[in-house]
Amino acid sequence: MQQAGKLRKGDKVAIVSSLSSGMLGEEFCSHNIEIGVKRLQEYGLEPVFMPNALKGIEYLKTHPQARAKDLKDAFLDDSIAGIICAIGGDDTYRLLPYLMEDAEFIEAVEKHPKLFTGFSDTTINHLMFYKLGLSTYYGPNFICDLGEIANEMLPYSKAAFESYLEGNESREIVSSDIWYEEREDFSKAAVGTDRIAHKEERGFELLQGSEVFQGELLGGCLESIYDILTTTRYEDEKEVCEKYGLFPEREEWRGKILFIETCEEKPVPDIFEREIRALKSKGVFDVIKGVLIGKPQDEAYYEEYKEIVIKEIDNEKLPIVYNVNFGHATPRCALQYSVTAKVDMKQKKIYLGK
Repeated sequence: MQQAGKLRKGDKVAIVSSLSSGMLGEEFCSHNIEIGVKRLQEYGLEPVFMPNALKGIEYLKTHPQARAKDLKDAFLDDSIAGIICAIGGDDTYRLLPYLMEDAEFIEAVEKHPKLFTGFSDTTINHLMFYKLGLSTYYGPNFICDLGEIANEMLPYSKAAFESYLEGNESREIVSSDIWYEEREDFSKAAVGTDRIAHKEERGFELLQGSEVFQGELLGGCLESIYDILTTTRYEDEKEVCEKYGLFPEREEWRGKILFIETCEEKPVPDIFEREIRALKSKGVFDVIKGVLIGKPQDEAYYEEYKEIVIKEIDNEKLPIVYNVNFGHATPRCALQYSVTAKVDMKQKKIYLGK
């Protein structure tokens, strides 16, 4: 598995809002652009908005080929060192035919690996890159993190982004001391206001299994994974994803640590249960070394999710660690695909890399 180099002062980073939602091109996100650009420049990085990145929701919804072109062009541009997704969405799978059948794109990924970060439906891109042999980061994105409208980035999320910078690599993940409620107002009028914060009362929770385990990381947003496996959201998504072998085969999961988290839709327990069952039907829980589950946004259905996971997995020997700070709940860390993680619940830490 190829790993891209870390970012250096002076590097160009591509902003691709076009992989999922095109909201970055809407007027209501103009202040996020201003804030995010300023913060990237403070790190000595040069943001480059790809040609279709600011064309708005409607255009990008109806032109998946334009979204794919932005990603391809970012890989073909030797001056670009990293790629930051603006935000997630729900139909990223529509890019697959334009990328997975493009030999030039596939060769560029192989010969010119670049740091790639994002979460949510960007899960589709991560699994695509995993199949193409590139290790990517399930971590901060442009709008939610660099464009955070408080006066400062959330410190825990800021540290996660800074781990992408050369000389500032982070090898340990610990629980955040605080968590934040999702904002209700993202408007320009709310710029400078802080999120509602709460003291973290639980930290990482070992629900069952060994206190220490390790394996390579693989996973993503649970709703996106469920959509890959079903026709629930889009009738053709399962067929398209199967065509390109997006969801790893059972043997590919052997020895891995699965990481999953729920999205801003805050699925009710019945839906969450169906999503876990879909993974179980693929035999994933029979071959992995452990599970990391992200903190639910706003702690929605916190206890219900725990009960469902234990009941549905139905394997008391499989280690399950809950309430980890990644994905949709803020603040968030960065999890690197295919990197070996050692989970040590005696120390309440996750160590990345050998």
